[in-house]
Amino acid sequence: MLVDSPPEPRAETAPAPPGRRATRSAGLLVAVAVLVLVFVASIAVGAKSMPIEQVWHGLFHDTGTYGDVVVGERLSRSVLGLLAGVALGLSGAVLQALTRNPLADPGLLGINLGASAAVVTAISFFGVTSLSGYVWFAFVGAALVGVLLYALGGARGATPVRLALAGTAISAALYGYLQAVMIMDGAALNKMRFWTVGSLASANTHTIQQVLPFLAVGTVLALGLARPLNAMAMGDDTARALGAHLARTRALSMAAATLLCGAATAACGPIVFVGLMVPHIVRSFTGPDMRWILPYAAVLSPVLLLGADVVGRIVARPAELQVGIVTAVIGAPVFVFLVRRRKVAQL
Repeated sequence: MLVDSPPEPRAETAPAPPGRRATRSAGLLVAVAVLVLVFVASIAVGAKSMPIEQVWHGLFHDTGTYGDVVVGERLSRSVLGLLAGVALGLSGAVLQALTRNPLADPGLLGINLGASAAVVTAISFFGVTSLSGYVWFAFVGAALVGVLLYALGGARGATPVRLALAGTAISAALYGYLQAVMIMDGAALNKMRFWTVGSLASANTHTIQQVLPFLAVGTVLALGLARPLNAMAMGDDTARALGAHLARTRALSMAAATLLCGAATAACGPIVFVGLMVPHIVRSFTGPDMRWILPYAAVLSPVLLLGADVVGRIVARPAELQVGIVTAVIGAPVFVFLVRRRKVAQL
């Protein structure tokens, strides 16, 4: 006699108590409100600060005056910072879950260096000088590293350790290539040093339009991986028992991280610490549930990035410090303080 097989279990964590879910939801709304305030501040603050009335006029009643033009330029910069922050936060959270390493970030697996190596190749060997040219080379470089990383550490029987080791090996090789090219080509060194710092200063509508499709696809893909990543956090055997497809989840996770980190790095240069610090801090108060970590990281990462950009414009007036410098200066001591104060949040 044929007996119907039991339904396949779904890969999901136990539901949180209603009180905790309400607290998380309220916290997320507060984080969104903070993001809105920081976004407005990033438009209002610059070499010369603007009153809120001018910002409002430039956003909704643009008449082509000097003040309105400046507001439009700062709006592009703020939008790019918002998008790059979302991308870096999500990619860091996904990679930390994938490698089961709370200190992982796109730099650990060599994705940032892949973009950097492609840009220096474009400058030195193909004579590319414009930001619009850098974008495509940087994205292709990040994508190639993602494919290579999956082939070496993720295609067959991948483990978090294997992925981390493959990323370390790829990073070492790319770093050597990058330094060799820059030493042999002084012109490439001069052009590359501004891009490698990480900055939002060159933001414009064209650059945003170029990277937006990749960021949109990567964001949707990353958010959709919350449940299978939750299952993988319990170990491969348990994940299989819960019905998770490990190879597919790893491949999609690498694709999402590559799309997000590659596009952000292509547009802004390699900005460090955002993808490392924010998911780790988020995990300390949301717990290991990726269904909450990913939305929180997507909101709080642009808060950090835009806030750092505002600080860089304030402390060095009338010049500015690039946002990549500020995130490193602010992020490093804060992160060390958090690690010393409590144990690193476990995945």
